[in-house]
Amino acid sequence: MRYAACLLLLPLAIAAASADAAGRCSLGRLAELPVTMEGLRPLITTQINGSDVRLLADSGAFYSMLSPGAAAELKLPRHAAPFGFYVRGIGGSTTPEVAVVEKFTFAGVQFHRAEFLVGGNELGSAVGMLGQNLLRVADVEYDLANGVIRLFKPKDCAEQILAYWAAGEPVEVVELDRTSGIQPQTIGKALVNNVEIRVLFDTGAATSILSVRAAKRAGLTPSSPGVTPAGATYGIGQGSVRIWNAPIASFKIGGEEVKSTRLLIGDLNLSIADMLIGDDFFLSHRIYVANGQRKLYFTYNGGSVFVLKPPDQTPATAPPAAPAPMGNAPSATAGTPKAGGHPAAIQTQAEARSASTEWADEPTDAAGFMRRGTAFAARRDFGHALADLTRACELAPGQADYFYERGRVRRIAEQRELAMQDFDRALELKPEHVAARFARAQLQQAMHADAASDLDALDRLVPPQDDLRLPLGVLYDAGREHVAAVHQYDLWIEAHGHDVRLAAALNDRCWARAAANRDLDRALEDCNRALRLRPKAAVILDSRGFVYLRRGEVDRSIKDYDAALALRPKEATSLYGRGLAELRKGLREAGQADLAEARARDSHIDGQFAGLGLTP
Repeated sequence: MRYAACLLLLPLAIAAASADAAGRCSLGRLAELPVTMEGLRPLITTQINGSDVRLLADSGAFYSMLSPGAAAELKLPRHAAPFGFYVRGIGGSTTPEVAVVEKFTFAGVQFHRAEFLVGGNELGSAVGMLGQNLLRVADVEYDLANGVIRLFKPKDCAEQILAYWAAGEPVEVVELDRTSGIQPQTIGKALVNNVEIRVLFDTGAATSILSVRAAKRAGLTPSSPGVTPAGATYGIGQGSVRIWNAPIASFKIGGEEVKSTRLLIGDLNLSIADMLIGDDFFLSHRIYVANGQRKLYFTYNGGSVFVLKPPDQTPATAPPAAPAPMGNAPSATAGTPKAGGHPAAIQTQAEARSASTEWADEPTDAAGFMRRGTAFAARRDFGHALADLTRACELAPGQADYFYERGRVRRIAEQRELAMQDFDRALELKPEHVAARFARAQLQQAMHADAASDLDALDRLVPPQDDLRLPLGVLYDAGREHVAAVHQYDLWIEAHGHDVRLAAALNDRCWARAAANRDLDRALEDCNRALRLRPKAAVILDSRGFVYLRRGEVDRSIKDYDAALALRPKEATSLYGRGLAELRKGLREAGQADLAEARARDSHIDGQFAGLGLTP
């Protein structure tokens, strides 16, 4: 979420700890928010009406927000937003509603009749996002690598560098734009290939993305040498935007430079910034946003600065480079203290209570090891991630979440048998653990085992409006339980009629109905509706070609398969489907040629179609 026409106010009153002696810079801690990384997304557990819920910490969102499905699942009363109110972000804009939460608990404080915007798309296991109306009540430290976001109230620190943890290491400084109620985001400047750009520090963005418009100023376009397609992404709007993987000669921010790296560029249409600085940057740095000073301080943690794919995918072939010190900094020389002395001179509450280790980097309990383990996993440091998660499991052997998190990392690291043991243990401890049961079902299918019992248990456990209904339908489809899959898609589509993934869900339901050879008229309606949303989607054209094949309308089937293959010429299912349609039309030579090419591309293609009752 990036901009809105007006602002609704949510009062926040968190008592600051006592200040130190007047005249000496001191940091009073308002709150320490534990963060669990779900891939590259920082999640914070809060409570809505007494129920634990996870919210995405989104520094790019001007206001806190809930998804429509979550608001319905939580049975929250809603009303229309003021006339003319809208929210704009990646993928377009949306007109939200307003939900009233009777009891909202954040940072240990309970608020009554708190208001949230309702709209946008689902966010995985998060029910919504925490925006700047909560994060900007004080200075904010983003220590995602250690699984913590901290809120501070500084006193007598007007010119002091506030990176209190630095203790002699270089501290970089970024001057920030002025903020306001309707534009409270953290925005500064950087250089791409020595061209100045405006950057938005956005923990709601998993990976950093540069706009195509700014990339062009820096000498790059989607057709430049070395630039490759990277798919699409989306934000709060109902549309998706194309992204590319581009070579960058130099990225400079504060006193730091990353040379000869790669960065995602995309069709972003943001009015307030040229680039989103995402969680890849936040994980590789420790960041303090001094709102009162209008400065951002950061130090480098190590590792890759820019990540081109989420941690549960294959890493990029050319890993991003680590930053090197700049020869000439655009603002301040690396590590040079401002007036007021080195940050080590700041007296924090931790220093005042010398026996305290609450701000130490090394975890002291199972929860701390778990959170740091998920942060290591987000950075693809699986060795350290598993060491931390194993320590968490040892310290709290009755905590199902820790075994689930370790199993998740083990699966990404291709330790399937060990991952299965962890999911089994998590479910022994907590049979209703939805995430562990879903993960085990996925892993069972990947290992060609029967996942039916877990899928059926999930169908009973998951609320009808839950976002998990969509991937649950995909798993039922993969297990050839197509009628059960249609039921999951029905529930998801009913609750998510404005989600950016609606076309994909309609296509999935179209295909599942055709696979079951039932309700073919309704299958055709689904595919037609999906194509109105995504007119040139090869996968939807493939599905409609399959529906026409089932209906015996071979000319229409061949036409759709032709269109799909024009977009994706090597797709085996489209080649095989067209081959079957051609044989039924009497075009034996063309049909056999298509079948042969499909078999060359996928040796299992005959079995897949035979399982659907279709043979040459």
